[in-house]
Amino acid sequence: MMNSTSRFAAIVAITLASFLSLAHGVAAQPTGGGGDRPEPTEEEIAVRARLGDTSVLMGSVQIPDAVDVCGTDAGYTRLLCLIDLLKENVSDQILENLQLEYSVAEAQNWSNLPAGAFPARPGVFLGEFSVEQRGMVKAILMEATGDGDNEGFDEMVQTLNADDYIGSVSTDYGVGYASYNGIFAFLGTPAETGTWQLYYGGHHFAFANTYTDGVLVGATPSFRGVEPFPRFYMNSRENMPLMQEREAFSNILRSLSDEQAAAATLEGTYRDILAGPQADNAIPEAQEGISVSELSEEQQALILAAIETYVGDIGAADAARYMAKYTTELPDTVLGFTGTTELTEADDYIRIHGPSLWLEFSMQTNKSTGEAGNHPHSVWRDIFDDYGGNQE
Repeated sequence: MMNSTSRFAAIVAITLASFLSLAHGVAAQPTGGGGDRPEPTEEEIAVRARLGDTSVLMGSVQIPDAVDVCGTDAGYTRLLCLIDLLKENVSDQILENLQLEYSVAEAQNWSNLPAGAFPARPGVFLGEFSVEQRGMVKAILMEATGDGDNEGFDEMVQTLNADDYIGSVSTDYGVGYASYNGIFAFLGTPAETGTWQLYYGGHHFAFANTYTDGVLVGATPSFRGVEPFPRFYMNSRENMPLMQEREAFSNILRSLSDEQAAAATLEGTYRDILAGPQADNAIPEAQEGISVSELSEEQQALILAAIETYVGDIGAADAARYMAKYTTELPDTVLGFTGTTELTEADDYIRIHGPSLWLEFSMQTNKSTGEAGNHPHSVWRDIFDDYGGNQE
């Protein structure tokens, strides 16, 4: 837990965190008008006082033997069992922040900003769990996500490692650059019936699986980003969690003829994704770019491969269902981009816009590390299934 000095630093950092949100340059993140910023609420101060500055080592933490009671058959029944096991093993204080009422308004409290700059996220910081409880959280997240390298839970771990890396080089003390500050919650009560969301998020990450009556009805909004990029060494491993996404998008752009590239080029400059945090209505109705129906079968396969790097972050059976839908909708899907085909320079941008699918990838200049270079922001949204299709 944090000592009194760390708590004081976290509270003092409130002003710094406000400026940091501007420094991150999040186009879709409202920053308010000019003049004095509002004083932080008691709740915001209390959340920031809970921040930690240590690593939780989620990649190497052991899943406890206690989860054996839930069996090994993957699926919703095992997921519920693991969740009940965790809830039985936490204190009342932890449970109060872990098990919350469901509402879309609460689910919308996600962000790409570090924890100290966006204290509205609901839930429990990973560092507030005991080591054994973190092992149970790990089992839950692994059950709900894809199991490929650089996908699903492995991507979560590497993004947490990025915050540990930033914390080792940044002078922005108190804003929450540490894997300690990944946050985890259940919005609504996990059960065989009813609606609830498995909420996990933090700096550069948002995971939102919404279930109704035991069925996954929404896996979005799903935000992915990382700094430093493309690779870094931290927590005893090399990390490159979004390399496959960048390469998949670049493969599409490299395949375009000059004529196709001209048709796909968007007007203007996109300095960040449009449909980011607190920007649920930012997806334009009109599609802009080149119709995927005008591309070759090989190029269409490249587009599906790029989509799969996001859809593959959820469990295999549910991912297959989403991929089938997006494949069916491919003739009515449009590709657009600006910048270079390599997607390495600041303001390079690409999006795939279908009847249901909205997928964006944008390159930003490095800000948290102070190192030269660029890093990605990206988001997968489903126009009909965001927040499980719920309105409130």
